[in-house]
Amino acid sequence: MKITDIEAIVLRLPNVTTAADGTQDTCLIRIDTDEGISGWGEADSAPTVVKAIVDAPLSHQLANGLANALEGADPLDRDECSRRMDQALNWYGRVGVGVHAMAGIDVALWDIAGKAAECPVSQLLGAESGQELRPYASLLFGDTAAETYELGRRFADAGFTAIKFGWGPMGRSEEEDIELVRQAKRGAGPDVQILVDAGQVWDWKTALQRAEAFTEFDVGFLEEPLQPQDFEGYKELCSRSPVPIATGESESLTPAFKELLECGINFVQPDPGRCGISTMVEVGRIAHDYDCGTINHTFKSGVSIAASLHALAGIGNTEFSEYCVVDSPLRHDITAESFQVTDGRLAIPEGPGLGITIVEETLAKYRIG
Repeated sequence: MKITDIEAIVLRLPNVTTAADGTQDTCLIRIDTDEGISGWGEADSAPTVVKAIVDAPLSHQLANGLANALEGADPLDRDECSRRMDQALNWYGRVGVGVHAMAGIDVALWDIAGKAAECPVSQLLGAESGQELRPYASLLFGDTAAETYELGRRFADAGFTAIKFGWGPMGRSEEEDIELVRQAKRGAGPDVQILVDAGQVWDWKTALQRAEAFTEFDVGFLEEPLQPQDFEGYKELCSRSPVPIATGESESLTPAFKELLECGINFVQPDPGRCGISTMVEVGRIAHDYDCGTINHTFKSGVSIAASLHALAGIGNTEFSEYCVVDSPLRHDITAESFQVTDGRLAIPEGPGLGITIVEETLAKYRIG
């Protein structure tokens, strides 16, 4: 089997705001082969920049577009595909968005592998069939504490056993931070666990103060309280916090994840759209040795949800699965599959590859460029 074409497809809603909502735009990756099998992936990054990296013409041996670099490659030989991509991006994309573009391609390569083997990606990763995970509803804080209360009620009534609230007004003042979490818990009720994504707003001393205040509300974990590069701050916080600490969505390469694990975090959060299924599974398995759980970061379409579920099944040692509930067509309408939550559980897709069907009408409606 050989790769014949790689296409980066940018989708964008008509109105994009500064809200920390990754469902306002996205970049899908489609890989076609000479045997008629196509694979789909998604990159969680700056979509038009990802597309530029995929589409770039040859500059020289160490600066090439990814589509050029992978033309004619065997999609089932992921090591060779990775070697070609590493060489192509050697001078301009070994970190950041270059790795994000490679991640989207990695997801599509796994989709092809599963389809070629006529089995789900999770089985290629060694997982048993029929697995289910515990999803938490993932959404942004309301603009006010009152709105946050209503959101908690809404998604508790929808059957979720855990709800994560993130970003929004968090970090403006101690009083408001605590009130947001208080109303989140009040809306969710006593039987639903709440989780807090601070959105990189504090230093470690302030984060510790908030963690101590949040213990009153039985917060399951505190996510990304610090800037991603503040490893020293994470060491201090993790050694003192009464609330478990989660982070890692900003990382793409295994060494950076290892540095976070060395800080003593309780949950590591790789995003397949930023590190690929391959690195996500590698990191999750390394996390076992640190007694650290793995949770996906996923705030994109059904493509990334499927990729995350397969990777988590292959990792094991997973308590939660992030499940974006934002009301966006780029979250809900790109795949025909809706990933239904039943009795608070979410099944791993069982179709070949990622087990998804792309809705071409959605692509046609929101495609740009």
